[in-house]
Amino acid sequence: MRFLRPVAAAFAAAGFFVLFLILPAAAHILIEIDKSAQRMTVSQDGAQLYAWPVSTGQRGYDTPSGAYTPFRMEKDHFSREWDDAPMPHSIFFTKVGHAIHGTEHTRNIGRPASHGCVRLEPGNARVLFGLLNQEGMANVHLVAPNPHDAP
Repeated sequence: MRFLRPVAAAFAAAGFFVLFLILPAAAHILIEIDKSAQRMTVSQDGAQLYAWPVSTGQRGYDTPSGAYTPFRMEKDHFSREWDDAPMPHSIFFTKVGHAIHGTEHTRNIGRPASHGCVRLEPGNARVLFGLLNQEGMANVHLVAPNPHDAP
């Protein structure tokens, strides 16, 4: 019986090692928000997957600049701050409530119109939400450079 314990432990360790080798590594997702162009690009492992028009913060409600890792996702969120406004497929990236989400106000996509969030057309928000749900938020890097810092 004593002999079987080390043998079983060795097989278990080897099994975990083999499993680690066969499972694919999670992909790295980069979301870039260009506030001056009102565009978002989404890349996976360096290859661009999507380029979509967005609506970022209007005057007085700027979308924050910086680098973020999303920390919460909600499929059907409603804003407690803005009259229960629907925010479908929300991907939150700041602790004060800034998110990427779908919008009913599609006529404003392509120009600053939000209260600081990044609005997408509903279908694009659904696609992005699905991608992040599949790959995991820890593998996502969101960058929104300050347009005034551009060369």
